[in-house]
Amino acid sequence: MQMNQEIINAFEVIKNGGIILYPTDTVWGIGCDATNPDAVAKIYQLKQRTESKSMICLMNGEKMLYNVFKEIPEVAWQILDLSEKPTTLILDNPRNVAPNLIAEDKSLGIRLIKEPFCFKLLERMKKPLVSTSANISGQPTPLSFKEISPEIIKGVDYVVNLQHEKIAGKPSTIIKLTNDSQVKIIRK
Repeated sequence: MQMNQEIINAFEVIKNGGIILYPTDTVWGIGCDATNPDAVAKIYQLKQRTESKSMICLMNGEKMLYNVFKEIPEVAWQILDLSEKPTTLILDNPRNVAPNLIAEDKSLGIRLIKEPFCFKLLERMKKPLVSTSANISGQPTPLSFKEISPEIIKGVDYVVNLQHEKIAGKPSTIIKLTNDSQVKIIRK
């Protein structure tokens, strides 16, 4: 019951251009509608982060992935099938997302997510969800809710009331794939 209510609450805030603090399959994240440049800008401001440092998007399946990337290298599917832990892929030439999410080299990091809260929220949004660690840029990534600084908690429009006790696993593996089939591991 509680999860459904939290999804409704978070969705309302996101739909109206707000930013949320929420649990993901890895660490706590700050998120918003990935197609809304004003909401994306709010997150950069809160994190005191320059817009040249891109953030990633969470998606809940192939359909959403193809809506953002026309071309997806075959190796991307192999990596996603084989990875046993959360894996972020950086792919070339995204579209249908806020321009200020796209990195200078015209790439975007994405993660397909199975965690129930995020998955169901994405089903309701029908759009990718921005995800960036819940810290001021340059500070350590908090591994549990109680490590998140008050500044971040006060700075978001809504805090999801789930999994406050959970200690996060590691941040995801990050792999960059280019359309000309180069593979580069950025974070193991």
